[in-house]
Amino acid sequence: MQEWIYYDSKTGNVDRFVHKLAEATGWHITKIDEHTKAMHPGHLITFTTGFGQVPPKTDAFMSNNADYVQTVSVSGNRNWGANFGKAGDTLADRYCLPLLMKFELSGNGREVQEMINKINEYHHDYETMDIAQ
Repeated sequence: MQEWIYYDSKTGNVDRFVHKLAEATGWHITKIDEHTKAMHPGHLITFTTGFGQVPPKTDAFMSNNADYVQTVSVSGNRNWGANFGKAGDTLADRYCLPLLMKFELSGNGREVQEMINKINEYHHDYETMDIAQ
């Protein structure tokens, strides 16, 4: 399945993560800004800024494209304790989306593989879900 990944990156951590993801899978990646228009359903990967806030570009993107976003994932730094990846929690709650995962900084090989597995599981679960219940 060809996946679409929309992402926001400030320091390059998320950028490095999504490029590792694309290299391993061939999935499409699109760096967002406040004017990006999603054309395909996909997964958002962003970062947390300040003391747990959603980045402004991510916030603007979601305001205009939330219907295209299937899951949210977030990079963070565990040094922030309870605010680690808090932007992901905020977006998941605000838009009623699954928070797929949180990873530290630019992630590692295990986390890239975990993301691949979780996205594949998301689609498998969605396709086999009995929506008549």
